[in-house]
Amino acid sequence: HSEEVAVSLYDEIGGAPAIKVAVTVFYNRVMGDPDLAPWFTGVDLDRLKGHQQAFLTAALGGPNLFTGRSMGAAHAGLAITVEAFDRVLEHLAYTLFDMGLSYEQVASAVDGLRPMSAHIVEAVEA
Repeated sequence: HSEEVAVSLYDEIGGAPAIKVAVTVFYNRVMGDPDLAPWFTGVDLDRLKGHQQAFLTAALGGPNLFTGRSMGAAHAGLAITVEAFDRVLEHLAYTLFDMGLSYEQVASAVDGLRPMSAHIVEAVEA
């Protein structure tokens, strides 16, 4: 009998080169969004892209190369709202669709990231 080997989303989209492209496309989308761009003013985007590549690699089932601060520490004091968090996830979803992932794959990836809002969202809408 043959054993099936589970293939991660990371492998399915093409590994490290695809993640690098996805992160570039993702940040182009986010920076082009007038509601999100202000959160990134003065941020070292190259450094942020490196962290995002490592994070996305691990989140999609690739090797865990992430050595940055915790999610809570990295986003502390930024007053990120639920709306902004959801908008970023939406941009990520569209980026993954653009990379050729199916609806089910994108939904799985986004659902896996949604609980991170507890570490990222600080601001409560009045």
